[in-house]
Amino acid sequence: MLLGGDMKSWAITVLLASTAIFAFYFANVASGAFLGTVWLNDVGEMLVLVLACALFVISTLLFEAQRRHK
Repeated sequence: MLLGGDMKSWAITVLLASTAIFAFYFANVASGAFLGTVWLNDVGEMLVLVLACALFVISTLLFEAQRRHK
């Protein structure tokens, strides 16, 4: 068990967090393209995108580990 919960629930939670962070990144880029207003500078965008990608990789690894335990 991982921190008191099963791996599948952690994997889903991390995947949802990754999706939410990527949606924020996409909204920032779309806002800059269509409205001319951005919330983050270039470094902030990079960090948000790296965080979304890292969480996606972690969730994928958790799903794979959960699948191997069956």
